[in-house]
Amino acid sequence: MAEKPTYEALEQKVKELEQEAVKRKRVEEALRESEERYRQIFNIAPAGIYELDYRTGKIVDANDAVCEYSGYTKDELLSLNSVDLLTEESLDKFLKRATKVMNGENVPDSADYEVLKKDGSIICLNISNRYIYDGENIVGATVVARDITEHKRAEEALRESEERFRLAFHTSPDSININRFDDGVYIDINDGFAKILGYTREDVIGKSSLSLNIWKDPEDRKRLVEGLTQTGYVENLEARFVGKSGKIIVGLMSARVSRISGENVIISITRDITDRKQAEKALRESEERLQQSNKMESIGTLAGGIAHDFNNILFPIVGYTEMLLEDTPEDSPLRHCIDEIYSGTLRARELVKQILTFSRQGRNEIKLIRIQPLIIEALKLIRSTIPTSIEIVQDVSNDCGIIKADPTQIHQIVMNLATNAYHAMEETGGALKVGLEEIELGAQDVISPGMKPGRYACLTVADAGVGIDKNVREKIFDPFFTTKEQGKGTGMGLAVVHGIVQSAGGSIQVSSNPGQGTKFHVFLPVVKSASAQQTIPAKEPIQRGTEHILLVDDEEVIAEMETMMLERLGYQVVSRTSSVDALEAFRVNPDKFDLVITDMAMPNMSGDQLASELVKIRPDVSILLCTGFSERMPEEKAKALGIKNFLMKPITLKDLSEKIREVLDNAEN
Repeated sequence: MAEKPTYEALEQKVKELEQEAVKRKRVEEALRESEERYRQIFNIAPAGIYELDYRTGKIVDANDAVCEYSGYTKDELLSLNSVDLLTEESLDKFLKRATKVMNGENVPDSADYEVLKKDGSIICLNISNRYIYDGENIVGATVVARDITEHKRAEEALRESEERFRLAFHTSPDSININRFDDGVYIDINDGFAKILGYTREDVIGKSSLSLNIWKDPEDRKRLVEGLTQTGYVENLEARFVGKSGKIIVGLMSARVSRISGENVIISITRDITDRKQAEKALRESEERLQQSNKMESIGTLAGGIAHDFNNILFPIVGYTEMLLEDTPEDSPLRHCIDEIYSGTLRARELVKQILTFSRQGRNEIKLIRIQPLIIEALKLIRSTIPTSIEIVQDVSNDCGIIKADPTQIHQIVMNLATNAYHAMEETGGALKVGLEEIELGAQDVISPGMKPGRYACLTVADAGVGIDKNVREKIFDPFFTTKEQGKGTGMGLAVVHGIVQSAGGSIQVSSNPGQGTKFHVFLPVVKSASAQQTIPAKEPIQRGTEHILLVDDEEVIAEMETMMLERLGYQVVSRTSSVDALEAFRVNPDKFDLVITDMAMPNMSGDQLASELVKIRPDVSILLCTGFSERMPEEKAKALGIKNFLMKPITLKDLSEKIREVLDNAEN
């Protein structure tokens, strides 16, 4: 039989039970307090916390943050399966992750999922799981979710921004480069940089623009550095760069200081404007040539008008002097004086011709000629008039083709240019070089708007004289402009040359700098399919006649003088100073007149208008048009008006007699 417990033992046992009950109560209280603290943390935590039954996927608890994230109430969430909240893509991601977890595979502690809110919108949550095990099996999980939607949007915006920058950087036709701010070393370049400057990435990365000698002008780099240092950016800086091949590129640069990966860098964008600058230069030069051409045309019109008035004054002097010479014996004491007067009038006549040549209104004897003999003849004449300290060096090609021009005018060109060259070297001496060659000018080579592509005879006259500065060079073709001292030049020489060349469809080019001499290039069109030899007409006696002539000129002095000249030649003359009166006289007796000589510029009715009216009365009438202006008239129009030929004032007796006989004799045939 067992021993019966004593009272003391029972009392001790009771005490132990009481102590154990107190301990249990304390543990329960601690657990309750812990659960309360967890619940408080669970409910007020800013992150979303919810509990899952891993076997069913049901949400068994959720805090307020989860409700706020999703837009559901707590009761609504507890009725949902967790997978109902995931997008299709995130659901697939979740199931794969869950499978790995169930298979015991290691997976990251957290993952990002897209969650559908109650209103249909999508948020992104970063979810971390703490699994609850029943033995070896997972039966539940406590999930912590943080809303990273804005963070994801920022990441996506940054990614898109970087992608846009990458595309712009690599596909831009402009040059883009990134350099360290401190030392200018290239960090990156785009394809545009390589294409424009010719450098590869390997050529430049790790080097600076200074070490590559890219800057044509150091001042351009200085302006860039100053701008970036002072303001942090530079816009539309025009600079010149040297490409890898040595080619000069004009660029329009904008640059800004930025910060990349904690380092100050310079991002530069440069547009190649080389072609644009060349086009602007060509346009500017074309505009300058056009302005010069317009100026010359305006001055030429004025010069032509002056020549017309001067011819009307000079004409009677020439005519009366010629008649005085015929009537004055060779041994007369007055003969010398009259000869000098006549010589003076002929010089004045040549001056008028020069003015008309400049104004491109002169009528010239245009013919097909080889200009080599004319050049050599002119140089022989020059050689006899200049000192031996000036050497004439000729390089006249015999292969240069034939041109269409007035021989006298070609002679004028050579004489004027050679004389100017001589004056430039008068004090220092030197070589006067004259060359002639035939060259081909393409569409890009022509140097003035009026020129056409083709073959040209290029006459070059060069000196080793004092040269011409830019300001003077722009004026040298202006009439009456001269830098020579009084008595050495009229200022008409180069103006006349310019007029001759322009009239021939050519151009003249001058290159010069002070102290480096001057070189003139005269370009005259070559006639490829024609050839002719220069002929010198034989001297013939003055021709006379007996026909009836109607003379019309509004200048009374000229009409009277012409009448005397015609009567001296044997003709019967009816003179009128009004074209209207002349028309009436012709109307009264149209068959009386064998020839009508009329001035062009007259009041009320001009010479060509009078001719038109005369032809209406008598279609076969012969008309000789006399003018000091020598307007150009198409051959068809002249023929329709009955105009058989032109007379250029001031007219000499010989010219008048020849033109009259030419017209009348052809009419008889």
